[in-house]
Amino acid sequence: MADRTESSTTVGASPAQVMAVIADMEAYPDWNAEVKRVEVLSRHADGRPERVRFVLDAGLIKDTYVLAYAWTEASTSWSLVEASTLTAMDGSYALREVPGGTDVTYRLTVDVKVPMLGIMKRKAEQVVVDRALKGLKQRVEG
Repeated sequence: MADRTESSTTVGASPAQVMAVIADMEAYPDWNAEVKRVEVLSRHADGRPERVRFVLDAGLIKDTYVLAYAWTEASTSWSLVEASTLTAMDGSYALREVPGGTDVTYRLTVDVKVPMLGIMKRKAEQVVVDRALKGLKQRVEG
């Protein structure tokens, strides 16, 4: 079973503003250096992405994959549909309003087909999570 990496940050904006940036998948390459390309394949009835293809280059973890998304007002979660080297890319953003902004918690589980030392995989996960949160914060606040 794959371990999960989790990290949080506080963003100086409302949950709705943060969620709007998270839902704008096509803009991810603008603020998340590991995401090279994004294509929304389908959308839910409310317009939010349902299935999305990503091209990821996070150093040790590189792949083109499709994720399926579920949304609430305060969270989104995703699970891996198809990939070349990944066997898991499951995660979530959870938002909680706090005085002066929004606490954002990012959870991510990644696993790959090729053997990789657990510590190397966890380090790659942590880089993905940390850079995504930093990029999200800068995008929303900037």
